[in-house]
Amino acid sequence: MGLPPVWVRRLVIAPAVVLLAVTLLTTLPIWLLFALAVSPLVPGRLRVPRLVFLLIVYLVWDAAALLTLAVLWLASGCGRWIRGPVFQRAHYVVTGWFLRSLFWVARWSLHLAIDVVGTDPDTAQPGRPEIVVSRHAGPGDSFTLIHALVNWFAREPRIVLKAALQWDPAVDVLLNRLPNRFITPGRTTTATLEEQIGDLATGLDENDAFVIFPEGGNFTPRRKLTAIARLRASGLEEMAVKAENLRNLLPPKPGGLLAAIDAAPDAGVIFVAHTGLDRMITVGDVWRELPMDKRLVMRFWSVPPEEVPAGERERIDWLYSWWARIDGWIEENKPAPRPLWIDRGAG
Repeated sequence: MGLPPVWVRRLVIAPAVVLLAVTLLTTLPIWLLFALAVSPLVPGRLRVPRLVFLLIVYLVWDAAALLTLAVLWLASGCGRWIRGPVFQRAHYVVTGWFLRSLFWVARWSLHLAIDVVGTDPDTAQPGRPEIVVSRHAGPGDSFTLIHALVNWFAREPRIVLKAALQWDPAVDVLLNRLPNRFITPGRTTTATLEEQIGDLATGLDENDAFVIFPEGGNFTPRRKLTAIARLRASGLEEMAVKAENLRNLLPPKPGGLLAAIDAAPDAGVIFVAHTGLDRMITVGDVWRELPMDKRLVMRFWSVPPEEVPAGERERIDWLYSWWARIDGWIEENKPAPRPLWIDRGAG
């Protein structure tokens, strides 16, 4: 499904989300009572009320963010100074507020714990820009990474992300006001994509973090096979063989990362692996996993700029070597599989 034009997203979808959130919030007791009445018919501990509560909270969160962003737009002279440093900083502060509130709800309602191991962007080299290279494992893990960068490490992220995320009105408005790039897979040529990424990575300062997901999508066995076939069709047999050995990741697409490194040669590179929410991709996944009681683990590895290889071929081999290392870490740390239905009320 194609993305609606900007005027539809701003003038139709965004106001509709605000109106829906107000309606659901004012009728919240009715929805929760209905969910509690249905709950005994569904296996699991309060699975229906939890999901209803989460959906309403997220819609209210989205609506509150949109209203806050509308105030910032008015305060900036109806957008006249929105790209200035004062209002750019204000938008990063708002990003921190709303991500902090979202994860407070997640910890309280889902018993979600987040642990960070390894060298994080603060202890790696304070005052140095960083290129953050992360696996792609769904919106939950991506939100967590940005939350960590903004709220724990006081970084201002610049993100390369899928255009489809603009279906969420708050994400659409907020991230389009900040230096980010929305990419439509299959509609952007490799040369154009690398040029856009290079432009975005230019001029990183001491508290910036350029965030890129080289896989370009979530891992599935079918996508892995397709990616390997594409490598072979391009005559990249060595890379295809390396990709076949990956168990949890898609083969990385090196062009974007190489463009970012060229544009920001003084930046360090931080590789990020995470596991715990790998299966939380859709609403159906959330439903299946409730109640969660999950522990999300994030692992950081820091590479100073002087240790980044100089040549293109060497950088591609270096990236694939790191991808194999990250894949091995995920295999060792991924949570044990759970059955579809778990009755935690027993006993």
